[in-house]
Amino acid sequence: MNIQPLFDKVLIKPQKLEEKTASGIYIPDTAKQDKPQFGEVVSVGSDTKVVTVGKTVVFAKYGPTEISIEGEDYLIIKEEDILATL
Repeated sequence: MNIQPLFDKVLIKPQKLEEKTASGIYIPDTAKQDKPQFGEVVSVGSDTKVVTVGKTVVFAKYGPTEISIEGEDYLIIKEEDILATL
């Protein structure tokens, strides 16, 4: 996969939702969070200033655009919608 975001956009691989707890109890779909707000930066545009590839980031819930490439889910988001790095 070779996707290059443009300008100040960032391509993120979102973390998957947990299927079960640490003690082995499966979490039903009704108890899961709406969507993950954490992910790993896969690629960055040429105008990004702070975020780098490989960082785990926290992003705004309603900011990203969802895309699917070769069966994998990704998010494209403006750098300004990234709230923190971990």
